[in-house]
Amino acid sequence: MSFPDGFMWGASTAAQQIEGAVAEGGRGPSVWDVFARRPGAVHLGQNADTACSHYHRWKEDIGLMQDIGLKAYRFSVAWPRILPEGTGPTNEAGLAFYDQLVDGLLKAGIEPFLTLYHWDMPQALADRGGWLNPDSPAWFADYAGIVASRLGDRVKWWSTFNEQAPFLVGGYHEGWHAPGFKCGYREFLLACKHVMLAHGDAVRRVRQAAPSAKLGMAPVGICGIPRDETPSCIEAARNYTFGLRAGSNWQAPLFTEGPLLGCLPPNFHTVFPEAPAFSDDDLARMSPRLDFLGVNFYNAPTIGEDGNEAPSEPGWPPEGSYWKLTPEGLYWSVKFYFERYGLPIVVTENGITGQDWVALDGHIHDAPRIDALHRYLLSLRRAVDEGVPVNGYFHWSLLDNFEWAEGYKQRFGLVHVDFRTLKRTMKDSASWYREVIRSNGANL
Repeated sequence: MSFPDGFMWGASTAAQQIEGAVAEGGRGPSVWDVFARRPGAVHLGQNADTACSHYHRWKEDIGLMQDIGLKAYRFSVAWPRILPEGTGPTNEAGLAFYDQLVDGLLKAGIEPFLTLYHWDMPQALADRGGWLNPDSPAWFADYAGIVASRLGDRVKWWSTFNEQAPFLVGGYHEGWHAPGFKCGYREFLLACKHVMLAHGDAVRRVRQAAPSAKLGMAPVGICGIPRDETPSCIEAARNYTFGLRAGSNWQAPLFTEGPLLGCLPPNFHTVFPEAPAFSDDDLARMSPRLDFLGVNFYNAPTIGEDGNEAPSEPGWPPEGSYWKLTPEGLYWSVKFYFERYGLPIVVTENGITGQDWVALDGHIHDAPRIDALHRYLLSLRRAVDEGVPVNGYFHWSLLDNFEWAEGYKQRFGLVHVDFRTLKRTMKDSASWYREVIRSNGANL
């Protein structure tokens, strides 16, 4: 059985992770450019100054997308390339870069899928408090309006934020993510509120400039997997996914309930007594109508009927060097998120990291990635077969890239990048994915 007609088979990237050229074309420094220079912040002191040099090699990269047969490409715009100071004069060269990228994609028959914020706030704004500043929603809305006014005549799919949890928890509370702030709960939750308001304001600005745009956001697809498919275990996993728990910062409702339902979890101020007030106007402002919900899924814990995480059994297959491989969680993630929020789903990120290298025969034989993706896509097709409206699947990532604090240690790409020469080589998984796309998933 194949996937629905018109299903978007794609791959994802992020500007900070692939573009390089951080001081070219009028771009200003981002928080990650500065954070990466802190001693010990990034693996081996690496940075994204060059990364994959996509800024210079975008034509080659579109050619690779064509070779794989991608129907869509999810990318992010670098805020500091558009507004070097975060506000003020617009950088025409930055807009021109994305103009040519979008035009190149459309010429190649590839649907552009644009993310406005994938973690690269201009450093000039972080120096003014970043998401702690009450002006930050207006900053972001102005930036969104500029991008939409320029690209909205050609770009149909728009996402405001990618994965709020990492850049807010890691960047404003725990300090392991740019900009590296270690705030108490009161300030951290204030930053969360400002991001939610920024989302709502940006949606309205994009709709003004591009009335036919399809808008959404892409939070981490945090969920629980029921230990077995009994009603009690399924309900426990659902409650784990959407229940707010003290002592945990990584939980879906903290970042999704306000923008998607226009309300806070009923125990929000009990779990987070330091949280700022949210007025009815705030909740309405942060929750405009959306057209889809992006779900980024990698792995999830198994939940027993008591609502607790089941311990991992020894010998489970690790996904590269990161997480336990839990492909069944993709089914539960899109199922639970659709049931709760009622929006069509796009899987905006999913994939695995691997220890990939060029073999003596010149190829990259990443069989574990192929097997994992096969399992993930079978899990996704189960959700589709049961009636969950899934509009697309974007593999993370098109290219091996700068993986934030992990530097270049992790390789998620369908395409191998030699970071000394920048040579691109399609992995076996890219050829396998090409056949999945060609058959619209029927070969699974």
